[in-house]
Amino acid sequence: MMYNTQSYQTYKHEHGLDITAAEQRAADVRAGEVAAALSDLRLRLARAFRPGHRARPARGPADAVTAQVRFLSSAR
Repeated sequence: MMYNTQSYQTYKHEHGLDITAAEQRAADVRAGEVAAALSDLRLRLARAFRPGHRARPARGPADAVTAQVRFLSSAR
């Protein structure tokens, strides 16, 4: 049986060398999930900002406010 000094035990703990295989697998799964989420986000942003494929601006209350402002400014 091999015993390590306290300083080496501390070094291993500080540098993440004393984690179990199960903890390492869980960390790998989390890292994979984060990587997949970032990849999905990158693809969605690329689609959203692709030139020539923009959605038409919505028509509605914003246009009504603009028309009202135009009317008030032309009344002067």
